[in-house]
Amino acid sequence: MKFRVDRDVLNDAVSWAARSLSPRPPVPVLSGLLLRAEAGTLSLASFDYEISARLEIPADISEEGTILVSGRLLADICRSLPAAPVDVQTEGSKVTLTCRSSRFSLATMPVADYPELPALPEVSGTVSGEAFAQAVSQVIIAASKDDTLPILTGVKMEIEGDLITLLATDRYRLALREVHWRPNSPDISTSALVKAKTLNEVAKTLGGSGDINIALGQGNELIGFESAGRRTTSLLVDGDYPKIRSLFPENTPIHATVETSALAEAVRRVSLVAERNTPVRLIITDGQLTLDAGTGEDAQASENLEAALVGEEITVAFNPHYLSEGLGAFDSKYVRFSFTSAPKPAMLTAQAELNGENQDDYRYLVMPVRLPTQ
Repeated sequence: MKFRVDRDVLNDAVSWAARSLSPRPPVPVLSGLLLRAEAGTLSLASFDYEISARLEIPADISEEGTILVSGRLLADICRSLPAAPVDVQTEGSKVTLTCRSSRFSLATMPVADYPELPALPEVSGTVSGEAFAQAVSQVIIAASKDDTLPILTGVKMEIEGDLITLLATDRYRLALREVHWRPNSPDISTSALVKAKTLNEVAKTLGGSGDINIALGQGNELIGFESAGRRTTSLLVDGDYPKIRSLFPENTPIHATVETSALAEAVRRVSLVAERNTPVRLIITDGQLTLDAGTGEDAQASENLEAALVGEEITVAFNPHYLSEGLGAFDSKYVRFSFTSAPKPAMLTAQAELNGENQDDYRYLVMPVRLPTQ
């Protein structure tokens, strides 16, 4: 095999394909990237039995061929090369990369031992990459990072017609985001449980490439995403996801609206004195929200913000990390807190104006920390 390719193009392709490589592959060959040069195209692929990634880039190919080489090492080398064309050539059981005066020689692995990549399922529909990436970023903050509860490390995708609903929870907070898409079948009704990490990678690497094709396999065992010549597949998380939709309150007699960025900054400042597992308190009265943390002889902090209140005055406390992450997911000027009562979860939604209508396509539900007087 022998080909020449632009360094930036190669580096971008190798970096993307290598993202899917397992840090602890079950067999050595799965640490490799499969490079196939043919018909003026260089394809790169990675696979770990769970997630696959594949893309194609143009290349000036002198000799066609296929090699398997350490993905992480190749990625490190490509990042370090000068900005110039890269010549790649096999020499026996090794492959050589030459770029200006830089020359690297890498051992290859047996291509015959590499498993066949799963085919991309039939495309089920298309979604705006930008909208999907924003939706994913808003929801995955609530997904659990505890691998002992694998079901909660996933994001539930519920698909009904032209609407995709993303749901996530770690038992202390919930997130729900709705996003419209263009299904191939208008009466589609299905669901899939996808690892939050996988969705995050898709959002980060494909979100800026235009539309994303979403492909759901038969039997709901595999999901695929494709955009701009890049495609990735992932096995779905096996298990029954908890029915969390019902936890979002239908009636909330108490509403408090406050400027999002101002509250986020205030939480950041006040929580400096909140020791680990210590909550921050929100005391909401008509026209004002007081945020404070710290008690007794410990360090204390408080801050007052303008707020609009509908309903009775309320005092609640939250984990500052959960509150900060929730506020950071909103890009609206205002955020609205909706309460049924102080001990019950609070629901956060977006609001364009201080006394305007709330927008519930994104909902973030966070459990309060019970105060001693409650």
